[in-house]
Amino acid sequence: VIYELHEVPPFLYTIGLGLQHYLTMFGATISLPFVLAAPLCIGNNNPLAISDLISTIFFVSGIATLLQATFGIRLPIVQGGSFAFVAPIVAIMALDKWKDTCNLTLAQQRNQTEMWQSRIREIQGGIMLSSLFQIIIGFSGIIGLCLRFIGPITIAPTITLVGLTLIDAATFYSSSHWGMALLTIFFIALFSQVLERFPVPMPAFKRGKGCYVTRVHIFRLFPVLIAIIVSWIVSAILTAAGAFPSDRTNPTYFARTDARISVLETSPWFRFPYPFQWGTPTISVASVFGMLAGVLASMIESIGDYYACARLAGAKPPPTHAINRGIGMEGIGCVLAGMIGTGSGTTSYSENIGAIGITRVASRAVIQCGAVIMIILAIISKFGALFASIPNPVVGGVFIVMFGLVTAVGISNLQFCNMNLPRNIFIVGLSLIFGMAFPTWLRTGTNSSVIKTTVKELDQIIVVLLSTNIAIGGLVALILDNVIPGTLEDRGMHIWHQESSKASNQMSNEYVKEMKRTYDLPFGLSNFFHKFTCTKYLPFCPPRYDDLTDESEQYLDPETGKEYLSYRL
Repeated sequence: VIYELHEVPPFLYTIGLGLQHYLTMFGATISLPFVLAAPLCIGNNNPLAISDLISTIFFVSGIATLLQATFGIRLPIVQGGSFAFVAPIVAIMALDKWKDTCNLTLAQQRNQTEMWQSRIREIQGGIMLSSLFQIIIGFSGIIGLCLRFIGPITIAPTITLVGLTLIDAATFYSSSHWGMALLTIFFIALFSQVLERFPVPMPAFKRGKGCYVTRVHIFRLFPVLIAIIVSWIVSAILTAAGAFPSDRTNPTYFARTDARISVLETSPWFRFPYPFQWGTPTISVASVFGMLAGVLASMIESIGDYYACARLAGAKPPPTHAINRGIGMEGIGCVLAGMIGTGSGTTSYSENIGAIGITRVASRAVIQCGAVIMIILAIISKFGALFASIPNPVVGGVFIVMFGLVTAVGISNLQFCNMNLPRNIFIVGLSLIFGMAFPTWLRTGTNSSVIKTTVKELDQIIVVLLSTNIAIGGLVALILDNVIPGTLEDRGMHIWHQESSKASNQMSNEYVKEMKRTYDLPFGLSNFFHKFTCTKYLPFCPPRYDDLTDESEQYLDPETGKEYLSYRL
């Protein structure tokens, strides 16, 4: 890691790296309004409504990211629109109440603003109420109590499935032109793996020294951003030369740089999203229970993302109180998404965790800067509309690299386990294959109709959960890992939790400082909470470390041979 979690890169580097995270999550974020356009009856002839949704999603994502990185899990994790809510939205909009309201001509749809806004208000109400469940689960510590049963064999398939289940999105974008997608992959590999070791001369200025030339590892810091820009320029040249068809029905058309130019033309210069901008949200039992399925799937995904992000950032595994805060803060982000009206909830973005693996920059300040950039550029809607014109294959090439990294990070967690044991091989293999096979079958055709209970809302919850690869694979691995006999060493639990519980209550001074610096609340809030005795019962509050170095004896770790001072937790 070049810049660790608590380190702050130079100002211009921080802005550039924050912009890179913005661009990394751009493809998935702008695709969400296009996916929701059909069930919400926005129509393809209303790009301005889609542009407004894009600005709203980025605005809420910036706020949620800032809250998560500052007060939540405090890892460099980006929050964005969640696709886990798409299936419940489609199911809700298929109800008889809404099914017939979309049967209008294109000319009528252009003038029926109230039509799609009434539908999104129904979604808003469901997201807001169901997200309260996530807040309670997180801040009450219920989610943290389950972590004692989670080890590397559970986390590895869960994170691996995060990357594998995103293959369809990467394939969809790359299929517009595989040549451009491969070119983007080539540039990312060239910049991040080959040229990253060569510094580039750059002009600089310093007070007292004046202008001078310094050498900067620019390809190590900005490989994704530079690859996107270079590929975008190549695509613009090919578009001007007529290499791509001008027929919109041809899939290769979206390799053109002017394929989405209408969004840039119709969007205003400035637009400030605000709560209840589409009107007062409506509430129904079906929407609340349907969205609850999306909330549960999002929570399962986020826990895996926390561990993946900690590994790539070079940080200790997140403690229970940090995970509790992270899940609770994601619930607050979903409530904000429902209030302002993004059309979906928020969750952790796996592709941005992959960006940390490429750039090797894990600075929390970079993510916070990226969140501010999201908010500012969401208000300047023309800027967001400009980047919405990034060609599909360029986005697809970036996705292939990012999702590959996330998948590899999941597999790397198995280094803690004894993978020579048939037990571990059986659990990992079964959870991965079954986690891909069963949800794929359930989403095919009318297979979801096999789930029949007396309550339609319960059917929706069961179908969505069973259709989520991460939920199925993670659940299978969790059950088998805790049911099939195996020692803690074989399961990797001993090594996995060694750093968070060294010889019970024996911890080094360095360990205590790192845990406090990484996961404690900022602005002295941890010390403030520690003034009150009752706060030790709050599951989201950081623990109190009592320094007893004057009384304690030195502790010798038999594994590493290092001496530690005794601390009491």
